[in-house]
Amino acid sequence: MNALASVRAWMTPRRLMAVSVVVALMTITLKTAAWWITGSVGLLSDAMESFVNLAAAMFGLLMVTVAARPADDDHPYGHDKAEYFSSGFEGILIIGAAAAIIWTALPRFWNPQPLEQVGWGLALSVASSVLNGVLAWVMLRASRMHRSIALEADAKHLLTDVWTSAGVVAGLLLVGVTGWRWLDPLVAIGVALNIVWEGARLIWRSWSGLMDSAVEPEVHGDIEAVLERFSQRLGDQHVVLFDHLMTRRAGQRRFINVHMHVPPTWTLGRADDLRHQVEHALAEAVPGLHASIQMLPDGVEPITVDLNEPLEGAPESLHAH
Repeated sequence: MNALASVRAWMTPRRLMAVSVVVALMTITLKTAAWWITGSVGLLSDAMESFVNLAAAMFGLLMVTVAARPADDDHPYGHDKAEYFSSGFEGILIIGAAAAIIWTALPRFWNPQPLEQVGWGLALSVASSVLNGVLAWVMLRASRMHRSIALEADAKHLLTDVWTSAGVVAGLLLVGVTGWRWLDPLVAIGVALNIVWEGARLIWRSWSGLMDSAVEPEVHGDIEAVLERFSQRLGDQHVVLFDHLMTRRAGQRRFINVHMHVPPTWTLGRADDLRHQVEHALAEAVPGLHASIQMLPDGVEPITVDLNEPLEGAPESLHAH
């Protein structure tokens, strides 16, 4: 059990991204050798995507290093959002690689080339896919443990690379069976279109994260369950009421703001004791959650900015809810 805990403690986002850099260098070597031996444009497209893997892993390593920095005066909420830049950059690189693959493959339709030593090329491609597949599996598990979008993005990119290699291998086998050389560039273009989809998804997720998206629905449900547990009623009337719940996520962190209304007759000490209980329960239900609970007497609302209105800077944008 201690050994398992030690392995999990070792699998930090920074260490895994460093491993991803090493694996990317290994797969570049294997896939480039496979292309050089066979002359397959499909294998060339696979090798080109591995260069994207390397660039993405290096940038991801930089971003998870930045994200791990503690909060400071200029960044009081921490640096966790740096991970979104990593996944967005990776998405852009994937789409760029897809365009390069299509550009390389199209001329082969008009001038198909014979393939050589296909067996060696397939063996090298399969070996590189095994490396990427194992690393992707480890990184996906770690991404859930650390709630790291940078690890998740790199893992999904590696899985895309595995499927890419599988498609290329299938294309080479079909060429060998049928003798139709045009299948090689066709498979390369199919691979490119597939990875465009994954790149677009990564860019969209990064955009959503940078725009302060709400927490995941299941996490929101856990938060509401805790608040409901601490709500108190006297007959049909609320004695303790929680409202104006707002949530957001930033990388590995989750933040909530909520109002806690208590009877005006309560002492400040009693209300503060309840707030501490709620904070403790929220932290247990959602590890790593940062809760900001504003205590208010029942029937009182603070003056706030209505976030549904455009920010004009006019005084009337401030009003009591």
